[in-house]
Order: sequence, then C-alpha cells, then structure tokens
Amino acid sequence: MSRSITAEGNRLRYEKSPYLLQHAQDPVDWWSWCPGAFREAKKEDKPILLSIGYSTCHWCHVMGRETFRDRETAETLNREFVCIKVDREERPDVDGVYMAACQALTGSGGWPLTILMTPEQEPFWAGTYLPPRGRDGRLGLLELADEVSRLWRSDRRRLLELGQEVTRRIAGRPVAARTPDEALLRRAAEELGRRFDRADGGFGTAPKFPAAYELLFLLEYARRTGDAGARDMAEVTLTQMARGGIFDQVGGGFCRYSVDGSWRTPHFEKMLYDNALLAYAYLEAYAQTGRPCYRETACRTLDYAIGELGLPGGGFACGQDADSGGEEGAFYFLSRSDVEETLGAGEAQELCQRLSIGEGPSIPNLLSDRGWADFYAEHEARLCRLAVFRRRRRRLHRDDKVLTAWNAMMIAALAKASRVLGEERYLAAARSARLFLKTRLTQPDGRLWLRWRDREPALEGQLDDYAFYCWALAELYEADFSASCLREAAELADRMAPLFRDETGGGLYRTAAEGERLIVRQKDAFDAGIPSGAGAAGLALAKLARLTGQERFRRMAGEQLAWLAGAAQDYPAGCCFALLAVMEELYPRQELVYVSGKTPPRWLAGVGEDYRLAVLAKTPENERALANLSPHSAGYPVPKDGERFYLCREGACLPPAESLERLRELLQEEAVGSRR
Repeated sequence: MSRSITAEGNRLRYEKSPYLLQHAQDPVDWWSWCPGAFREAKKEDKPILLSIGYSTCHWCHVMGRETFRDRETAETLNREFVCIKVDREERPDVDGVYMAACQALTGSGGWPLTILMTPEQEPFWAGTYLPPRGRDGRLGLLELADEVSRLWRSDRRRLLELGQEVTRRIAGRPVAARTPDEALLRRAAEELGRRFDRADGGFGTAPKFPAAYELLFLLEYARRTGDAGARDMAEVTLTQMARGGIFDQVGGGFCRYSVDGSWRTPHFEKMLYDNALLAYAYLEAYAQTGRPCYRETACRTLDYAIGELGLPGGGFACGQDADSGGEEGAFYFLSRSDVEETLGAGEAQELCQRLSIGEGPSIPNLLSDRGWADFYAEHEARLCRLAVFRRRRRRLHRDDKVLTAWNAMMIAALAKASRVLGEERYLAAARSARLFLKTRLTQPDGRLWLRWRDREPALEGQLDDYAFYCWALAELYEADFSASCLREAAELADRMAPLFRDETGGGLYRTAAEGERLIVRQKDAFDAGIPSGAGAAGLALAKLARLTGQERFRRMAGEQLAWLAGAAQDYPAGCCFALLAVMEELYPRQELVYVSGKTPPRWLAGVGEDYRLAVLAKTPENERALANLSPHSAGYPVPKDGERFYLCREGACLPPAESLERLRELLQEEAVGSRR
C-alpha cells in the first residue's frame, strides 16, 4: 500500500469536490490535479493515468466500483503510474483539453474519461470506461497498463512522439474573422434539417441529447426570419421530449439524455445546466406559440430545480445522480403495484394507463397519450403523492457544489420566466441566486471564483463563468430594470476582455492569461455539453452594446462576433449559441426608453419580451447610475408626472408615447411597416 494511503483513505480525502471525495477510499494512490503530481511523475520517471468524471455520472460509479476499488488493479496502477483524479465540473479547462485529445485519438468521447500521458501532460492514449480485465471484446485496464508499462521501458520514444503529435492536433488552427451574414444562419438551419428526426424530434440517432442551444437557435431564427420549418423542428422536438421518459413526469426536470431515439428511456442523471437552458427554450416556445404545454413544461422544470437543486442562500447545486442503491434509475422506476400502494387501485388505473406504467418497473411517459396537454392539471395531486412515495423509498445523491457558470444559466432562465409569465416567485429566485454569486463567488476586486462548496470558494473563474454571468445579469436587468445588474454586467465585460482576449488571433480564450498553462490554451466556438463560453460572451456583449449604447461595448461585441462568424464557417450547426449572438447583430432589436417618476411597472418587462425590445428604464432613483452606464439616457428627461415611452431604432426615436396603449399602437405600426 502506498504511504499516502491510510486507514482514513488516500489524498483525495482532503478535497471539497464530491466527485473526488467519492474516490477518497479507493486503494489507488490518487493525486488531485496539482504541481506535486507532475513533480512526482518526473521524479519517479512514470507515465500518468488521468481519470476525469463527475459525481452524478453512472458509468463513473461503475468504473469506480469495478476498477478503481479492485485491489489487483490498484496495485498495478500505483506501481506503474502516477494517478490523477479530476472533477470535470471543477476543471472544465482540463476536461476540455483532454476530451479534445480523446476525440482526436478515437473519434468520440464521454465520461469517465481515461487518459494516459507523459509527465509533461502530453496524451498518448485515450478512452472512456474500462473494466479491470478485458471482457466482451473490451480492453481491460490491467492489460492496457501492462502494455503501456512495457512500451514506457522499451519504446518510450514512440509514446512521446504520439503525445507530441496529439498535442499539435488539438492546438487548433488560426481563425480568420469574418463579417457575420445571414448565409451562416441559413446553413446552420439546413444542417440541422438534414439531421432532424421528423418522427420523434431531435437530431441524429440514439443516444439523443436534448441540446437546448440547437432548439434556441431554431426558435430565434424562426422568430427573426419567419422560417416555419425551423420552428417546426424545434416544436416537434420540444413536444416529444416533454412527453417522453427523459422528462420526469412525476417530479419535473429533464434527465441528461435518452438512450433510445424516441426519448422513452433516459440516462437518469439530472444536470443544472440542462434544466436551466431547456426551461429557457420552453419559455421561448411558449412566448412564440402560446401553447400551454410549453408553459407547463417550463414551470415544472424550474420548480424541480428550485425544489431539488436549490440551496440555502439562493444558489443551485450541480445535479442529481443517475443511481440510487447502486442501481441506475431505481429512484424513478414505478410499477402498477407502486402506484396502487400510493393512490389506491381506483385512482391508480387511469394514471398507470396514461403514463404507460405496467406490472414491472416502468419509466413513466406520455408518448402514447394523445391528450397529454391536460394531463398535469388533471393529476397534479396524484403526482405529488407519487413524488413523496419515491423520496421515501429511495434517495438520490446531490452534488451540492455551486458553479458560477451553471448558476448563471439558471438565473437567465428564471429571469426569462419572470418576463414571459409575470410570476414574481421566479424573479425572486433569480435575485437570490444572483446575490449568492455576488456574495460568495465574487472576489473583493470583482474577479470571479469558479466553485463554492462547504463555505469555501475556490478556483479562478474561467471564460464560461464571466460570459454566462454577464449574459445572466443582462437578462435579469431586462426583468427588473435594476441598475445594479446593468452595472455589474458592464464591470464583468470590462474584466473579461483583458483576462481572456487573444490580442493577436482574435476571440477569447477559455482560461485567463495569468492562469495555469495547460498543453494548449483552448479557444472554441463549438457547443459541447454546455454551450460555448465564447458564444455566451458574444451574446452578452451584443446585449450590453444595445442596452448601454456605449462604443466600447459595440467594439468588443463586433470583434467577438466577427471571430465567432469565422470560427463557425466549417460547421455552423455546431455553434448555435454563437449564432444567437450573431442574430443580435444581424436583426437588431428596437430600443425602448421608459422614463417615469415612479418605479417601472412589472408589465414593462413583458412588453419588452412580447415585442423583442431592448428596454432601458430611467427613474429618479437610477438617473445618476444610468448617466454613467448608458450616457445616451441623458437625452430622455424624467417627466414631472406620468410616464413616457421613447421607441427608437439605431438612435433615431419616434415622438414619445404617453401611455401603454399608444406605445402598442406605435409598435403595431412599426411591425406593419417592417413587413412591407
């Protein structure tokens, strides 16, 4: 046994990450990602085994039980390698680099991610789940370790050269900035159309991921261009997902993906980022179509997040596990006898029929229910009782660390819900989450931390944290018109540029200039598990430029959008979040300046949402703050009584309207004029 492993566990017992703590009792001599691990590898002249995962990952649990707790495997790993464990949610930069290496070496990726690399961090082998010993044609970690150990001693140059080649391949190539144009958007919609499953929705074949950024792009593209085909792709997908087993019909919220093509059988872990962005997409679909089923799905998703992932103080946990009692999905399976035990035989009969619950363990879904839109209103009380039954029967692990970027996505979704639905509880939840980030994850000098857990912030914020939080603050400003939101968003944007900008090649790096240097410094417009941080930065900057009118934000937005347009040329459909930012530039919103001696009314946010306006609200309380944040606001005096609405486009304003009714008339006239 290694000297670092004691009766209390290995080195990971001192960590805060729930994922690393899950491996603190392994017989493997784990290091966290730290300089000491690489010094040890060089000192011992050993290759490195890097294992990346997260605490709610089913296959990470399987590999932990089968492989890393296997004594023979652990002894081999401890003897032949320096072993490093990484929580991909705490170190998205490390995960991003080595996931790119895995895709370069194998053509695919996933978690748990297994990397073999040199002490200089250059990868020469990559894969995902590995059992301890080979079976069913799958390589075992013991066999792999033996072969790599032999090569390390007898043919090391071969491994070193492969590591150098992989590093060169993932370094990326320069991107030529381009002027954003409508052809880029059209190509993205066409590419999605070629992969669209017209029967079940979604894109491609199983497994299917509910990629909210693709749906948001299609909805926004349809709204801006009138493309009915784009809206149809989004609607079919949103409808089928809401009816499927990937949506928790009992407790609300979406699982991470479906293992089949019809959304029936999920991979059961639930992630904060998925539920935030999917709620945002369903709210957008409801705003465009008025279909109550989209509103219902959005509310049940947000209510799940508030109830199950919400933490004291207002932050949100990362997610919930796929497993309970060592079995994937056991928490969610229901049988007819379970429902009868909870509701009684009479009430259970119809519910089981509608949810396709049979005699054995079943995944509740509404795929065969033609009248599903009214289902929740009819059965809400029964579903609540079933939810209580599930919680009493089993429990789910919750990863309770708070991530700045993921919480920012939820703030944006809650702010969107407040604007679309006018419900105060969602605005209150957004404000609470913002306060959590401001007080616990913002450093005294204004820089961001990446993670908070157990009363401790840690890890310097990366581009995702700044970009998504800046976007969320702009979204929240459009919900409650708090000048402090706009000011904080502007301050983050001003910090983001010097921290992450590539002064020579354009665009924004994932990590800060003074941050830890990995083998490559990534810069990427492509959406992966979460949308591109570079795309989120473009969206945030475009919104800030519109709201403030400030030239520096226009310049920053223009530079980032030009880089995004260049980066998206090869495969636009892979950069959907970036294309949301591009649409802000190509189809600029009208601007509405509201001035009044009173607090802005709650309905003002709804008007901004309904008519796609960039709304600036000026009152005596925020007049001084807006003079700095949005200097052009000085041209709109606060009236002594009543209220004024200045409807503008690119700085040219119509005569002020003095009532909401007159404003609506102007908006209708403008809409008719734009269609001519």
